[in-house]
Amino acid sequence: MATIHHVTLKPGKLELLTPWLPTQPWYTGTAAGQPELAKAGGFRLDDPEGEVGIEFMAVADGSGGRPVVYLVPMTYRGAPLEGAGQALIGTLEHEALGKRWVYDGTHDPVLVAQLCALVQGDAEPQAQSLSDTPDRSVTRDFAGETGRGAALRSTVVDSGPQGTDLVVETDGGPLALRVNRVLRPGEDGAAPDPAQVRGHVTAGWRLPDGTEGRGPFAVVRD
Repeated sequence: MATIHHVTLKPGKLELLTPWLPTQPWYTGTAAGQPELAKAGGFRLDDPEGEVGIEFMAVADGSGGRPVVYLVPMTYRGAPLEGAGQALIGTLEHEALGKRWVYDGTHDPVLVAQLCALVQGDAEPQAQSLSDTPDRSVTRDFAGETGRGAALRSTVVDSGPQGTDLVVETDGGPLALRVNRVLRPGEDGAAPDPAQVRGHVTAGWRLPDGTEGRGPFAVVRD
């Protein structure tokens, strides 16, 4: 289990995301304005090797007329990830751990492997800000055996406002995942229609005005 250190980060995560977010193909705001970001929720996953921090952060952008909630999966590393320079969000100083390299986690094999494990029921979501505390509000489902297995490698395709698609080769076959970058509530917070997707990870978020939403963070596609 990862230990959560309640320390100062320089710059903070939201400061790091503010200039990065508008450069992404799935950002729906205007390039002329700066995002006004607030943490809206999320959860963590544990790296089995205990080396890489894994966080799925929901951030609300209030710069437009109505807040938009984005999902930013991030990994935190103690050294640069080879071959992933295009996915680097930035670096920060952690009071306890020193310099950390922060990556868009869809390009990090450790996060992708643990997301696959979560979808298939082989990893447990953890509370975002507490150590050794499972997050029971995060739900998942997976139908069928094709694609069930440990992740070996993945291909990443940003699909504009639709999200980020991952084609993951596993030792049980291929698995097609979509990470939903713009979070939208499902009907009454319901899970996706099983007739349309083979699996999902669903979680909730909270806007600055107290409004709550719930919907799929990631889905398994045919």
